[in-house]
Amino acid sequence: MPAGGTQPTRPLPDPPSPTGRPEPRRRRAWPWLVGVGVIVVLAVAAAIAGEWIAREAVTRTVRAQVADALDVPADQAIDVGVSGLVLPQLILGTLEELTISGDDVALGPLSGDVVVTARDVPVRGDAPAGAIDARLTLDGDQVAQLLAGLEDFPDAEITLAEPDVRFDTDFDVFGLEIPVAVRLTPTADEGAIALSPAGIEVAGVELTADQVRDQFGLIASAVLQDWTICVAEYLPAGVTLESIAVVGDRIVADATVDGAITVDESLQQPGTCA
Repeated sequence: MPAGGTQPTRPLPDPPSPTGRPEPRRRRAWPWLVGVGVIVVLAVAAAIAGEWIAREAVTRTVRAQVADALDVPADQAIDVGVSGLVLPQLILGTLEELTISGDDVALGPLSGDVVVTARDVPVRGDAPAGAIDARLTLDGDQVAQLLAGLEDFPDAEITLAEPDVRFDTDFDVFGLEIPVAVRLTPTADEGAIALSPAGIEVAGVELTADQVRDQFGLIASAVLQDWTICVAEYLPAGVTLESIAVVGDRIVADATVDGAITVDESLQQPGTCA
């Protein structure tokens, strides 16, 4: 075309296909990816919702059963934890690990913080559970309340200092009050907490039990004795008290629980001390 012409240049036609057929138009892939992404998101959301519902159902059921078994007040706060994903465990019929805890749980006159860890717990309750461990922790005020309920226990100030329970009281000798401090060592004794004198101070002076008896006679018997607190009668019969110790400023009692307590009603009844 002569220079300066105004007619536009037309694009060259596409080269012919080697097969002689027109090339197919390429479709974009992103709409399919979006569809797959939506399905995945919905599936994940459904799984999360199902897991949440399953966990809530398990915790609610366990909380109600524990409150009924221990006969605790309806407003008692009881926390239930299930390790791992709940849905797969429900499908298999066994909860791998279950933790039950509560603060200031009242069991008759016994009050303290309770933590129970159970393993291999059958969902349908038609078989015994695996290993179950329990721990009861009492502070100084709770121990003082427990000791105050013992017959003939002196009016005293209770303190906990590892490894002993200490109580401070007074001897009344001919109208003269003499301060006495007794250290007691706690042990587990067939369902009971046994407290045995481990040391005695009279007016700040450390004395032996024989020396106290020689000086104060029958008055000394009020403090120089073993004290026994039966706790088994406030716990299910399937609970066995294993050890008790003062740890820091707390009394810690460890117990084992018979796994058959989930199916044997006799183990769910209150226990007794020997």
